[in-house]
Amino acid sequence: MKIYSLAVFTAPPGGAATQIACYNDLSSFSFYQRGSVGEFMAFFSKTVVERTPAGQRQSVQEQSYKFHVHNWGGADNLAAIVITDLEYPVRPAFSLLQKTLDDYSTQKKGVSFNAPSSASPGPNLKDLVDRYQDPRQADAIMKVQAELDETKVILHKTIDSVLQRGEKLDNLVERSNNLSAQSKMFYKTAKKQNACCVIM
Repeated sequence: MKIYSLAVFTAPPGGAATQIACYNDLSSFSFYQRGSVGEFMAFFSKTVVERTPAGQRQSVQEQSYKFHVHNWGGADNLAAIVITDLEYPVRPAFSLLQKTLDDYSTQKKGVSFNAPSSASPGPNLKDLVDRYQDPRQADAIMKVQAELDETKVILHKTIDSVLQRGEKLDNLVERSNNLSAQSKMFYKTAKKQNACCVIM
């Protein structure tokens, strides 16, 4: 999962979008490709931003890249766009865009957006990209989900290791004094019907 670019634009309705801040991480490309790749990303970013109405968000795929854009609109006509690979999840991408727009709007209060800063990194764009490169660390819900998935894997390993000692789950159920005859019958019936029966 990779973030390649994060940019902020002014995008007046019906007018041309103007890039006012940008940070590119092109370290995964060869030195000779970086100029062309940077131009390609700038061109597509501007195009996608201009075709996203104010107040809307959208994701656009082009080859092995995904362009996530949030046209915030408002008095400043701000929009932000992030370019990722196809594996990068949508939720953290839009979380990054919201954080970028919030930070940019707060830090640039009272500054005219009509004078572009010619692709300067702007407020914390590099820091934000660095922080969101691993979406599981940046997005709290994804982090919790990853921890739950890890717990499931550990649980499966624990159950598998018990069964590998020669004990079969069927035998454990049959010998258990903690299960009623009705529960044991339910287990056998559920197993025959290929239903999922989880023993905790």
